[in-house]
Amino acid sequence: MTRTIAAAALLSAGAALAADGTFSVKLLTPETALKAAQAALARCRASGYQVTVAITDRMGVVQVLLRDRFAGPHTPDMATAKAYTAASFRTNTTELAEATQPGRIQSGIRNRPGVAAVGGGLMIEASGSLLGAIGVSGAPGAREDDACAAAGIAAIREDLEL
Repeated sequence: MTRTIAAAALLSAGAALAADGTFSVKLLTPETALKAAQAALARCRASGYQVTVAITDRMGVVQVLLRDRFAGPHTPDMATAKAYTAASFRTNTTELAEATQPGRIQSGIRNRPGVAAVGGGLMIEASGSLLGAIGVSGAPGAREDDACAAAGIAAIREDLEL
């Protein structure tokens, strides 16, 4: 009898461990990512800025990249780096820029390949889950890049709320 109870306990413990071996995540669809990028680009255009917008998935891999016709040649790399940085560090890049100033304990992050510790990268979140990130480059300053990125997120907010 004791062996039967011990065997049952062992089997149920194994089943519980197997259930914890994976988890489900929400990902942006390409259509939703494109909608966010188009809205950010439109917001920047309305303000007179030629920019590039990058949307990454939650792992920092690019899903969408839109470059306006007169955006600078450096902007695709910067927009991608901003989105990657926000997704990778799970922090908006304006906050990361402050936290990684020279002399601060996290300043070494700026030396990592592909990291852009400047404003313009925002996380895309819903219901406490990171879905991806948006990066904007080309507006005249971090505040303007952030505003365009926020407009992109606002355009898909209803699509994200679970």
